[in-house]
Amino acid sequence: MPLRVLVVGGGLMGAAAAWRLSARGHRVTVLERFGPGHDRGSSHGSSRIFRLAYAEPSYTELALRALPLWRRLEEESGQPVLTLTGAVDHGLPRAVDRLADVLAAAGRSARRLSPGEVADRWPGLRADTAALYHPDAGRVHADDAVAALLKAAGQRGAEVRHGVRVKEVRRTGGGVTVVTDADEALTADAVVVAVGGWAPGLLPGLVSGLPPMRVTQEQPVHFPVPDAVEWPSFIHHPGAGFGLPGGVYGLGSVDGVKIGLHGVGPVVDPDHRDRTPDPAAVDRLRAYAAEWLPGIAGTEPVPLTCLYTTTPDEDFVIDRQGPVTVLAGFSGHGFKFGPAIGDLAADLVEGRPGTAARFALGRPAPAR
Repeated sequence: MPLRVLVVGGGLMGAAAAWRLSARGHRVTVLERFGPGHDRGSSHGSSRIFRLAYAEPSYTELALRALPLWRRLEEESGQPVLTLTGAVDHGLPRAVDRLADVLAAAGRSARRLSPGEVADRWPGLRADTAALYHPDAGRVHADDAVAALLKAAGQRGAEVRHGVRVKEVRRTGGGVTVVTDADEALTADAVVVAVGGWAPGLLPGLVSGLPPMRVTQEQPVHFPVPDAVEWPSFIHHPGAGFGLPGGVYGLGSVDGVKIGLHGVGPVVDPDHRDRTPDPAAVDRLRAYAAEWLPGIAGTEPVPLTCLYTTTPDEDFVIDRQGPVTVLAGFSGHGFKFGPAIGDLAADLVEGRPGTAARFALGRPAPAR
């Protein structure tokens, strides 16, 4: 029987949930507080990395589930969103070896390369100690992906409402009531809450077992070079010639070669943050590029800011309690999985078995 489902948040995860729920015949309304294509959260911009290579096999499996769904989305929406350029992981040999092992176990192609072989194939990229090339990787255009998901959801009957801020979600009987800032009370059988950096303010009291979430302002940069769209995605794992915790990620895009540090920005309030980039952070990325990215020498970085919302173990929250399904804590590496997470959300709303224990509400805190 079709359910009446409210989706709070129209960024990537909310849009993906709306698409998959509407594809299953449910009556869906998306409530998004900002306008279409806004840059206030974590889903905007021209590029996110897509990759299958993970040290944890369950993430590789989730990316494999997402890949055909991205292609299905492109067919339904008529909007290209995923470009496979291949990816290079390099740095600490044991980190690279672990990725190779997981990809091999999944039956996916990958090839170890020396730093010299990387330089021959991609002269703009300098590899550190050990490298792995895997072809089933590349980039997702973030803005286009969110727009395509909402379009595809709308084509399936979903209602998408922008400019609607939700101030309260409460359980009522066997369902939910969502109250907007215009004091409109909407009732439904179920709700999916996917509000990114606003999750710590909205979710406590609604569900139990929510892990602490850290909301930070991250500051990647784009280096505008003519061949940027031809670059592979890349991740520089620390511990060999480069020691900064968290490493550096990068990829080509229509805006240039994008690089960033992983989860090192200051803690912020998403409603009251200064979105002016930190010059020190830009300088760190400029210095990194000077040493490791000869292909962008002589260009000046163009900085941008975005929100990260992360849990202590950097695992996501994908779980349901009663009529409330929670999607949270995806920043840093969640975008690539979007359509698959939308599918998982639809499973949860329908009462199907939950997701992996690593994504559950109430999971044990990570060991210190």
